[in-house]
Amino acid sequence: MRIIRGKYGRRRFEPPKNITARPTTDFARENLFNVLENMDEVEDKTVLDLFGGTGAISFEFISRGAQSVTIVEQARPQTGFIRSVKEKLGEENLHLICGDVFRYITAGPKAFDVIFADPPYDHPRFDEIPQLILNSRLVKPGSLVIIEHSGKKDFSQLPGFFQRREYGSVNFSMFRVS
Repeated sequence: MRIIRGKYGRRRFEPPKNITARPTTDFARENLFNVLENMDEVEDKTVLDLFGGTGAISFEFISRGAQSVTIVEQARPQTGFIRSVKEKLGEENLHLICGDVFRYITAGPKAFDVIFADPPYDHPRFDEIPQLILNSRLVKPGSLVIIEHSGKKDFSQLPGFFQRREYGSVNFSMFRVS
């Protein structure tokens, strides 16, 4: 895993072999962050990363100046890796929650400026996730919600949808909460 830019840019971390996450490609991540920085949606923002995987998205946000990042991930190999990278960086503004994303969506204690979700593409509840987030206490007026998905999904009919970006096989649907 590579952090592309920012204060931790060019740092590399080798995930253990037992991680089952599918990390967002460097190409897709770099392009997404170019879009987000042009929208002024990174620096000084509070960010929630659901289905954190290797933490690549979270580390990119924190490296580029996000105020704080909360990662929710259930799998122990992934949380162990995220924790080790956090410790190596000495990053205090990154908060890891080892738990069920659906419970967090339901009971999350506060709203965030940006919410990023990258569920496993074959998750049986994948299609529910955008609407669950948009209807939760995790969002507030102005929140940006980003869902990573395959090209087979179309969330353009959901409220607040304003953009879909495609980078190879990786797609991002973006929503603005009103």
